[in-house]
Formats: sequence, C-alpha cells, structure tokens
Amino acid sequence: MLEDEDRHLAATAAFCENDRRAVYRAIETRRDVRDQFLPDDLPEDLLRRLLEAAHRAPSVGFMQPWNFIVIRDRGQRERVSRLFRSANEEAAEMFSGERRDTYRSLKLEGILKAPVNICVTCDRTRGGAVVLGRTHNPQMDLYSTVCAVQNLWLAARAEGVGIGWVSIYRDSDLRDLLGIPAHVEIVAYLCAGLVDRLYGEPELAVKGWRQRLPLDELVFAERWGGRA
Repeated sequence: MLEDEDRHLAATAAFCENDRRAVYRAIETRRDVRDQFLPDDLPEDLLRRLLEAAHRAPSVGFMQPWNFIVIRDRGQRERVSRLFRSANEEAAEMFSGERRDTYRSLKLEGILKAPVNICVTCDRTRGGAVVLGRTHNPQMDLYSTVCAVQNLWLAARAEGVGIGWVSIYRDSDLRDLLGIPAHVEIVAYLCAGLVDRLYGEPELAVKGWRQRLPLDELVFAERWGGRA
C-alpha cells in the first residue's frame, strides 16, 4: 500500500523564481472585467484549458460538485442580460443620493460584450447523503465550487482572458431560464473573453466606490480580535 502511495506522490520542492513570480503576478493582476472584452471568439482549446483548471480545484471529500453551463448563443445571453437589467434597477433603488447616482454610472456586467458566459453550479447531492469532510460543515461543497471559480479565473489571467463575475440577478429567474434543478445551487455567473486592457487596480477602487482594506487590520492572532 505504501509503495502504491509513493508512486503517486509529487515533488514538494518550491517552484523556481520565475514560476513563483508568475503565480503571484496572476493573483495580483487578476481583475473583474466588465467593459474591456474584445468581440473575438474564445478558441475551444483555450476554453477547455480554463475548464480543466477549474476542474482541478480542491473539493471536500473529492466530491467535485461543480458543473459548467457554457453559453455562447447571442439570444440566450440577451435573455440573461434582461434578467440582469431588471434586478439591477431594483439594486439601484437600494442606494440613495450620490451613492445611487454613482451606482448607476458603473458598468457591472459584460454579458453581451463577452463572447462566452459560464454559469458555475454546485450539485449538493453529489457524493451521496454523507460526504467525507462535509458531515459537520454542510456548506463545504459550495466553498469547494468557489475554489473552482478562482482556479478558472487565475488560469484565465495567465491566458490573457478576462473574467467578470455577475451577481445581480434573481436566482429563481436565472434558474428557470437555464433549466437548473432545485438541488443544484448557482454559485457564479461568469463572462469570459479576450481583453484589450485591464485596470491596474480594481475598477471599483479606481472609480471611488471602495478601497482595498489594509491587511494588518484583518489579521488576528490566536483568536478573534487578538493582535500579535
């Protein structure tokens, strides 16, 4: 048994300096893209690599709860865009004064501009009624699916592909449109495509909506609120 395991163990040495820099560069320059998409089609082999990267994500109990609905059809994307616009109008009314005006000025999606949309879902029944590692924390399947989203996003950055996460829609409306079963949760609706440029800093920071919080204010020692 140990000999079999040894054959599957990978080398644990740190990456070379150039590889390490590439990983951190992808993390640091990843952006949520809304308006910088090019009209070019996303090649099938490139899209496949992004989906493979997502499928390599860690998952509790190795349940791999994700599915990926790839949407290229213009008509289908127009229907999704209408769902967004309706929900976005409701969202705008939740703010007041200048904040509402600023909200309305922001472009918050690229559903039609991006050539490919990807709906990432979580099948909460995959793996059966009892899943290793999920016995006491049932949300772990959802967190695992978010890891798949992050994998896809970082791989996309390395490939020069922009990703935008759309979260403003009524779950029931999108579920009905895409025919998603009741036991499957929608985790992310992504817009994907080649881009002509990326913001040097997050767009919402550049446009004054919110700034990055200092890391030192977010790190505790030993327990909540504890300071080193």
